[in-house]
Amino acid sequence: MPGYHRPDAKKLQDLRDIANKLRILSIESTQSSNSGHPTTCCSIAEVMSVLFFKTMKYSVQEPRHPSSDRFVLSKGHAAPILYAAWALAGLFPEEELKNLRKIDSDLEGHPTPRLNFIDVATGSLGQGLSCAAGMAYTGKYFDRASYRVYCIMGDGESAEGSIWEAMSFASLYNLDNLVAIFDINRLGQSEATPLQHQMDIYRARCEAFGFNTIVVDGHDVEALCKVFDEAQHVKGKPTAVLLKTFKGKGLDGIEDAENWHGKPLGDKAPAALEALRAQISGSEITLKPEAPVFDAPEVDISDIKLSSPPSYQLGEKIATRLAYGTAIAKLGSSNDRVIALDGDTKNSTYSDKFKKAHPDRYVECFIAEQNLVGVAIGCGTRSRTVPFVSTFAAFFTRTFDQLRMGAISQANIKCAGSHAGISIGEDGPSQMALEDLAMFRSIPRALVLYPSDAVSTERACELAANYKGIVFIRTSRPATAVLYDASTQFAAGKAQVVLQSDSDKVLVIGAGVTLHEALAAARELQKKGTQIRVMDIFSVKPIDSQSILSNARQCGGKIIVVEDHYPEGGIGDAVASVVKNEDGIKVVAHLCVRDLPRSGPPSTLLDVFKISSSAIQEAVLAQA
Repeated sequence: MPGYHRPDAKKLQDLRDIANKLRILSIESTQSSNSGHPTTCCSIAEVMSVLFFKTMKYSVQEPRHPSSDRFVLSKGHAAPILYAAWALAGLFPEEELKNLRKIDSDLEGHPTPRLNFIDVATGSLGQGLSCAAGMAYTGKYFDRASYRVYCIMGDGESAEGSIWEAMSFASLYNLDNLVAIFDINRLGQSEATPLQHQMDIYRARCEAFGFNTIVVDGHDVEALCKVFDEAQHVKGKPTAVLLKTFKGKGLDGIEDAENWHGKPLGDKAPAALEALRAQISGSEITLKPEAPVFDAPEVDISDIKLSSPPSYQLGEKIATRLAYGTAIAKLGSSNDRVIALDGDTKNSTYSDKFKKAHPDRYVECFIAEQNLVGVAIGCGTRSRTVPFVSTFAAFFTRTFDQLRMGAISQANIKCAGSHAGISIGEDGPSQMALEDLAMFRSIPRALVLYPSDAVSTERACELAANYKGIVFIRTSRPATAVLYDASTQFAAGKAQVVLQSDSDKVLVIGAGVTLHEALAAARELQKKGTQIRVMDIFSVKPIDSQSILSNARQCGGKIIVVEDHYPEGGIGDAVASVVKNEDGIKVVAHLCVRDLPRSGPPSTLLDVFKISSSAIQEAVLAQA
């Protein structure tokens, strides 16, 4: 094998000794916390030793250095051995490991980026490889740097479809800087895994997905050294390393035994620790992590602006989904770290405008939305890119777990969901996002923006680019009139009053198509002598409580909310939370989609489900 040099006997013994030290520290820390997963740590002790002290190149002083190799522990319940590896590498004292899972410690039960050596949170299984693939894609195509990405998964989690979405993606894009490591220790949580130790089937599956695939004894450090060296020389395809291991390896009476998942060793710990210490040679360990190749470029993702202001005419009809495509193309022109990802809907979300302008920064993820979001999370780690992720808003619902974990990961991604609500028309209910606002509002620290015209959409994208966290931008299919000029200021947590008078009887709050329905209703009501105030909520989270309350008071305390969404969790619930403790202010009507929708012309659907101009007029007149 080109360039391979077998480690000498001393290095190999050091690696074996480190593996057993990692086992010892994992047992001790889980004993201290009286909880955790020591047996799943023991099955990967040798691979952790080889990776952290022979294979990977990284900076202990700056764990998230842009040029360092990346490591993702997808089987996050093995966190104690990951913490132990960093302690042995010298990042923090070994004694701190005994604070595992304690309330005042960041050494949580599963890894989170509260720790400076963790890029993405793991623990909800099946997600780590997508994130790792995003990191590898960034390294190969955006950074064009030497760093490599290693991801360890359990055999149990390989039942998750998102693993195979990530495998397909990694192979398609020739991510030869990615190594997917399967810890095949035969046992799941409650019983044996489906394939147990049928390594030939695992090999066939990985090879079918286009991976350079190697089966190896996961407890043989010399074989592992050779495998990872080989992976570094493979070009044009990612590598899958299939480790045949045993859960609880090295623990007498526990190794390869059922019913030891997620349990500290209890009264068996002293004997297990004594036996492991007896296997350590006693000679001084001299192995240290190798420094990275410092070739990742400097990146600046601050103060990202549209390359030119919005240039629409008032009254011009433009779909907000189209304005989204225009906006991200402009953002990409002003900063070369803005990227776009889509799930084969680019000609509907209009992310194809970004692809045409910046083809080298567009990532097609095809119809695999869970992987789409996971890859975006990985691309955004270490502040290397600002990922804009688009698909139909309805399809983001299948990615809720990735988004939930993304919040724990402190992910920096921007999600744009198009074709929201019944206003898409004839495509029918399977395509109509009517729960998306509720979903994104529930995500901690997420910013939820719902622009109603092309200008506000462009500004929403600009705001999203500069917000460090998860952002959801809800866009619509129908073309709607431009309401704002280019100088209008938009901000997170700030609503816009688009129509008002001194004699307004009701405050009507809408967004997207329902804002335009409210304006149409206002024109008709004015002919009948009734004035209403119309507010564009724009920012659903955070919501503009001050503007809602002050405008409601000026309108007799009466609020009507109209939205193209189910009643639960959308704009109506957000507004209700603002006024619930306010005397003299009340949501007197909440117009929304209150039944399962169906196919039909958009205008007909708005009427049938009572969120149209006529329904708003009826609700207003009932209160006036």
